[in-house]
Amino acid sequence: MPSKLPQSQCDFTCPSCFRVLKSRSGLTQHIIHTHSSSSRRPPKQKAVDREDPPPRVGFEPSLCTRENHAILDGKPSLRHGAYCLLKKSAIPTDTCGNDLSAGAPPPSQITADKNDWYPFTSHVEFETAEFLFTDNQMPQAQVDRLLQLWTASLLPFNGRPPYTDHTDLHKVIDAIPHGDAVWTSFQVQYAGDVPEPAPRWMTKGYDVWFRNANAVVKNLLSNTDFHEHFDYIPYREFEPTGQRRWENFMSGNWAWHHADILAQDAAMHGAMLVPIILGSDKTTVSVATSQNDYYPLYISIGNIHNKIRRAHRNALVLLAFLAIPKTDCESEDSAEFRKFRRQLFHTTLSHILSSLKCGMSEPEVWQCPDGHFRRVAYALAAYIADYLEQVLLSCLVQGWCPLCMNMSNHLDGGNGVPRSREHAEYCIHAFAFSELWDQYGIVGDLTPFTNDFPHADIYKLLTPDLLHQIIKGVFKDHLVTWISEYLKISYGEAEANRILDDIDRSRIAAVPLYPNLRRFPEGRRFKQWTGDDSKALMKVYLPAIEGHVPPGVVRTVSAFLEFCYTARRNSLNESAIESLQQALDHFHHHRQIFQQTGVREQGPKGFSLPRQHSMTHYRHLIQEFSAPNGLCSSITESKHIKAVKKPWRRSNCFNALGQMLITNQRLDKLAAARVDFENRQMLQGSVLSATIRDAELHGGVDNGSDGDSGSEGSGTDDHESETQDSPRVLNYVRLAKTPARKFPSDIHALAHHIQQPKLPQLTSHFLQFQLQDDTNPSNDDAALPDLSNSPVSVFHSAVSTFYAPSDLSGLGSMHTERIRSTPCWRKGHPRYDTVFLERDPDSPGMRGLYVGRVFLFSFTYGGVKYPCALIQWFSTISDGPNDDTGMWVVQPDLDADGQRELGVVHLHSVLRGTHLIPVYGHNCLPTDIQHTDSLDIFRAYYVNKYIDHHAFEIAF
Repeated sequence: MPSKLPQSQCDFTCPSCFRVLKSRSGLTQHIIHTHSSSSRRPPKQKAVDREDPPPRVGFEPSLCTRENHAILDGKPSLRHGAYCLLKKSAIPTDTCGNDLSAGAPPPSQITADKNDWYPFTSHVEFETAEFLFTDNQMPQAQVDRLLQLWTASLLPFNGRPPYTDHTDLHKVIDAIPHGDAVWTSFQVQYAGDVPEPAPRWMTKGYDVWFRNANAVVKNLLSNTDFHEHFDYIPYREFEPTGQRRWENFMSGNWAWHHADILAQDAAMHGAMLVPIILGSDKTTVSVATSQNDYYPLYISIGNIHNKIRRAHRNALVLLAFLAIPKTDCESEDSAEFRKFRRQLFHTTLSHILSSLKCGMSEPEVWQCPDGHFRRVAYALAAYIADYLEQVLLSCLVQGWCPLCMNMSNHLDGGNGVPRSREHAEYCIHAFAFSELWDQYGIVGDLTPFTNDFPHADIYKLLTPDLLHQIIKGVFKDHLVTWISEYLKISYGEAEANRILDDIDRSRIAAVPLYPNLRRFPEGRRFKQWTGDDSKALMKVYLPAIEGHVPPGVVRTVSAFLEFCYTARRNSLNESAIESLQQALDHFHHHRQIFQQTGVREQGPKGFSLPRQHSMTHYRHLIQEFSAPNGLCSSITESKHIKAVKKPWRRSNCFNALGQMLITNQRLDKLAAARVDFENRQMLQGSVLSATIRDAELHGGVDNGSDGDSGSEGSGTDDHESETQDSPRVLNYVRLAKTPARKFPSDIHALAHHIQQPKLPQLTSHFLQFQLQDDTNPSNDDAALPDLSNSPVSVFHSAVSTFYAPSDLSGLGSMHTERIRSTPCWRKGHPRYDTVFLERDPDSPGMRGLYVGRVFLFSFTYGGVKYPCALIQWFSTISDGPNDDTGMWVVQPDLDADGQRELGVVHLHSVLRGTHLIPVYGHNCLPTDIQHTDSLDIFRAYYVNKYIDHHAFEIAF
């Protein structure tokens, strides 16, 4: 980690006693040993073996208090055979209807023996089926070839593989008794007057394939995999400070208010509210031809926690494939065809969901994830859709807001009176269709599907859509485009292109590496944008434009990012919602620069953009539906891959829909079988370890190995980051399991090898600090420990695991990232990552953190291992974040010789990785700058709090 940028010598004067020290290191040691009130170093850590769990305090469960709904309280119900006694105060029973004592467990759902793998014959057979069909998705011909090779290898031993061919495999999967919801179809046709000659779309029948919605919801309710992540009662949650907190759907106002409505019916008392969540979006499976379009409809329930839906744990289920009417160019824009296409959508939805209608008026009894039977009351609660889909759902004219009555040419003006079913029906009866269209944006000759269901209002079902409204809409389509237009207006086409090239090909391309950060080596000007592309660009865009655009533009983007990252948090309290509103107010104030510079037209019409206007409704929608990240269209788009695109690729592409339905049904069956086997504790350990155990029980094998050869933290592991289902802890960092080879084990030889001559002295100071008695600290003149006989190991990576519920994480909300420290990354340049280190756990945000760049090693002294990091220190250059970007700025610390300041710390002082982006300034960068050199050649860096949501929450 060479130092390349000398700066002016610093004044190393102690702020307490005014003693002048020769270097920052000397000042640090002086403050540590002389003045107890401050410390430049991270806190002292206990020495532990690097493979033991680190001494981090566990993350305590939420101290929030809950106010549960008193009437729709989801109490368990008595069950006797196929009949249920619907009582308000029901007592849990066993499967025979016998009353259980208070606190007794629910009826057992286990009806099969622990060794019953039906329809499979063994653990191996199930795991093989899951691997071939779900994990690997191997084509049928390759399955046959593999099984033939398997058979040939076993013939000399009179053995046989689990299956003979793919037909045998599919036959066994189809026999799984769990997770089945049969696909059926109906046909829809135009029912109006047909002229002569009739357009083909009027005479054609449209097939709609769907599952019984009630059966699908029943499967969701009975899935034991959701047991620990399921809410049975609407509730209001409060933090210890008294602030209300919104996280999962049932904590929102909608669930509470709808429970109040149902409570007016005595038959609903004691029932469990089951909010129905729907989502639909067209998708194309063949980009080359753009002809293979499908229209999937998904369903979920609001009782399941958001993180389960986000983790794609089968909480969102494919319900139907809607019809996509098509016609020739002549008829495509005709009023009749547009009306038919819209009304077909609503009529189809009404028919598909009809099996839920009875359960909305009279409770039905179903088994829940905890095993108890409850009376459940359905309700249409939310619909996940992008803006165009929302316009279709709400029967509105494009350009109008589906949530409020503001005029389409002044969306952000007025008081934003909410739309409602009652108001729309009144207007339809009171005004002509032309007036409805022009004055209210209502398409008067259409009927929303929600009108066929009790207590349903389409305008109250539409949820915030982070992906299409905020990320793709406001950021990509608006801000990024406007900034390009501003540069062309201000500098002309040629100069604007030069600046854009500097932003794209120099600044964004020069951003240092970070786990799972997408790089744009050739800039970001590509034709096909995805949501992931936009999210990746958001992380690095702000520092790239700073210096090329006015501060007002930078502040506009900064305010937007504050809004976006706040809205994407996994939970929000009243303070967070106030911060969200403040960011929106700042955004509205600063965006006026685009009107002042001629990018947008003057007046309210310049910002009458439906997706940008949707930001004004986020405060209300969060209070209604809780955290938006659990109802985002990114969830349905991710489901497209599993439910539509991959099944299509597995088909022969001829009449593919039927094959796709069967594929989805088999995937659901295998997933349900896994839940059943796990519930019976039949999948503990790997299939190899289980087979060895069984063989040992029968005296067949004597093997000292348990068969599990996982090597978490291996030095050769190339995974940058991943989710973990491990229990919650605050954070911990662990060195890679395997040390690097070809490094000296003597610390003096190592110092010479890595060209860091101060390493032995710094390490001795570190050890002295670790060994000293806290009640009688050593003085500056104490003899340093001798490390001559202390073996040293070098590591090229460490694994940081931390609690990050707002990022993609496991069920315990734990996220894992790898911190790199290697002289040769992927056979190329060196890579030494930067990290956050603990400074003061009681200080908020960056005031409680250090920033440093790491070189990882460990040594043994007195029989104790000390996992360490050689740190290049960075310090903040001011007492707060930058006024324009909202990010803190740091610069490398320099010693008296102008070299970068170094120190050795215990690895447990490291919290997690951090990302630094250079402060580029106002000039264009040389085109030959490499991202691998960025952390060495710039004078100042932004601490990138937008690299992920956890960083946003701690680096403020």
